[in-house]
Order: sequence, then C-alpha cells, then structure tokens
Amino acid sequence: MHSERRSGVERRKRTLAAYWRGARNPRRRDGRRPADQIYPIVDWHSARIFAVVLTILTLCVVDGVLTVMLLSMGAIEANPVMAYFLPHNLGWFATVKLSLTALGMLVLVGCSRMRLFRSLPAEAVIHGVLLCYVLLICHEIRLLRLIPEL
Repeated sequence: MHSERRSGVERRKRTLAAYWRGARNPRRRDGRRPADQIYPIVDWHSARIFAVVLTILTLCVVDGVLTVMLLSMGAIEANPVMAYFLPHNLGWFATVKLSLTALGMLVLVGCSRMRLFRSLPAEAVIHGVLLCYVLLICHEIRLLRLIPEL
C-alpha cells in the first residue's frame, strides 16, 4: 500500500506573473506526437497571424462605418443578419458585427495550423478573409464615389 504524500495544500500559485511567464514562453509551439501533425493544438501562434487578424478586425470596423455612410445615402444592407440589427440601434449593429467577426477569427486562429476539409490550410482561409475584406472596402469606397454623382 502507498500512503498519501500530498499535504492537501496547493503549492502552485496562480499569479499574474505566472500567466505572463506562460504567455512569453509558451510550451507548445508544435505538436508532440505524429498524430498531432494532422490536428496540432498549440499555445503559440506567429506574430504574422496576429497582424492579419488585427487587420481584419480593423477592416471590419471600417466596413461598418462605410456601411452606415452608404445606408444614409440610400443604399441597402445585403447581409440579412446585419440588416436586422441596423434599424434598431447602431450600437447593436457594431457590437454584433465585430463580435461575429472576432468569434470567427478566434476559431480560425485556433485551427490555423490545421487543414480544413483535409486539404485547405486554415491559415490560408484567414488570408482569404483578409482579401475579401480588402475587396469589400474597395467596393464600398467606389460606391461612395459614385453615389454623389447620381
């Protein structure tokens, strides 16, 4: 028989310094097992991914502002989910728009080292979202230039 050696007192402390140390020196940068090559779960993501996601969230805010400007000039919201929130309150519109985008980015960053549908790298999907937002902003700016002429 083994006797219990633990005293029952937790010796590890949950301090802000411990979280800071863990954030600066993450333990899992790559998968540890051969099976982890397919679906790796890591604690660390590159600064490149952070920059792309931050750019996407900034473009989401710019898209919201441009959408409100276009709507004030007579345009119609094409997204039915966002169209539901627009007439009620601009604060709810902005909150839902940014929250949905941020939630989607959170999921994609969590999966960024995985292959979606067994072939498509999730990091490529993140870059695809960035490209779509850039094209959307360019389209909205073009519409803003055309509307005053009408």
